[in-house]
Amino acid sequence: MASSSASPQQINVTDLDVPQLADVRRQLEEELTHLSNSYAQLRQAQAKFRACMENVGQVKPENEDKTILVPLTNSLYVPGKLRDTKHVIVDIGTGYYVKKTRTQAIKHYESKVEYIRTNLEALQETIQKKQENMNYLINVLQMKLQQQAASGKESKAG
Repeated sequence: MASSSASPQQINVTDLDVPQLADVRRQLEEELTHLSNSYAQLRQAQAKFRACMENVGQVKPENEDKTILVPLTNSLYVPGKLRDTKHVIVDIGTGYYVKKTRTQAIKHYESKVEYIRTNLEALQETIQKKQENMNYLINVLQMKLQQQAASGKESKAG
């Protein structure tokens, strides 16, 4: 059985013609759009986890037996009373919930925020590199178009 390597092949963009450069540009634009959308989604998730940390901070002994609104859906609430101010129920993903102390819950959300932060940094680097590649590609494309225009004028003049 023969094995094939799936490593990406590097191509010198100055060797490509204008239609090929346009295709590469389109591909880079799609990648940048996808990466930017992923970045925005990660930022939203990070904000959600930070909000969870703040909300856990509101579950204090002095708020015990206070009336609160308990969400049933995004737009439906029922009144309730805060009974246990030492514990919260944490959604740990894929429909699983775990009872944690307030401190454990805050640590859980802090670790989520930190994990997302490191992913955001890596993603930001990738976006910057793709943007630099895009800028270089656009410069090469403009240069090739100018060369085509100049050679077209020369052939008409001759």
